[in-house]
Amino acid sequence: MIYLLALIGLVTLAVLLWKGFGPQRPAATNSSVVGPDDDPEFLWRMGRDARRSRGSDGTDKPE
Repeated sequence: MIYLLALIGLVTLAVLLWKGFGPQRPAATNSSVVGPDDDPEFLWRMGRDARRSRGSDGTDKPE
């Protein structure tokens, strides 16, 4: 019985040491993903492309 308790203690100690000093996981970044509909640069390019596709008189170009 004493060997079983010693084994449990040894395993617990090994797990705690592994958690404390084992390989480090990469730190989580706090950068959030910006969707295309929230990205100001994307919206600016969409507006620019829409203005380019229309003629100077505001009508669509004939295809």
